Amino acid sequence: MTEEILKKIKQLPPLPESAMQIEAVYQNPDSTFNDMVKILEKDPLLTADILKAANSPLYGFSREINAISQAVGLFGMGTVRGFALASIVKKSFTLDFSPYGITNEMFSELSKKQHGLMTSWCLRKENKLLGVLSPAAFLVEIGKVLIAQQIMADKKEEEFRDALAELQDVEAAELEVVGASTPEVSATIFAQWKFEEGLVDVIRNCSNPEAATDEDRRAAGILHVVRVAVPINGVITDASVTAARELIEKYELDMESFDKAIENAR
Repeated sequence: MTEEILKKIKQLPPLPESAMQIEAVYQNPDSTFNDMVKILEKDPLLTADILKAANSPLYGFSREINAISQAVGLFGMGTVRGFALASIVKKSFTLDFSPYGITNEMFSELSKKQHGLMTSWCLRKENKLLGVLSPAAFLVEIGKVLIAQQIMADKKEEEFRDALAELQDVEAAELEVVGASTPEVSATIFAQWKFEEGLVDVIRNCSNPEAATDEDRRAAGILHVVRVAVPINGVITDASVTAARELIEKYELDMESFDKAIENAR
């Protein structure tokens, strides 16, 4: 991690009170379904963002979700926490992904598609991991905001484009040109905001799950698979699915559920 990126992270404003309240409820083992609903319903704009996200066709629900209580009941507290934090965190940044050759809209779709695939894949058999995986899938790419800012500040846009073309690996290009990768920067942001250690560990090691703690390794492997299946342009290809399946075999994850989920995500 470079000093310039660390400085940018330290200068980030604290998360708004709504995020702190959501985290307090989620982290409290005595909190209930209704406690989460009450906190979310206090913020009409956040409620609207969550319901919009929950009604995405990526999740395959046949009926409209029109209440926070309904969303929490269908997805669980962990996944709705992910919807909420994604909405709040992205509003905390000025977004410009032009060094990556993608628009803000493409970045938003990338996050939604990665989260949609992960949720469809894990909702039944890996439900216990969704408390970490839901916000991780939505937020793992947010480090690109600060990396893009650094590339533009250093006037290295052309150098970065050349590195992307030559290396055909986004994180390798980031490390070569900026000296930091997306998972590293994202994890450091969330450590600065004092998110739980498990979430930070899963994001930090999602490109190398073997480096995660024993407790977090499976979730880091799932996130790695999802990021490979849905690359930066948001387009799922036969090649990206093949690469994802190879990782599923390596990490001994559920192939059958993945195959069903990837068909819905294409």
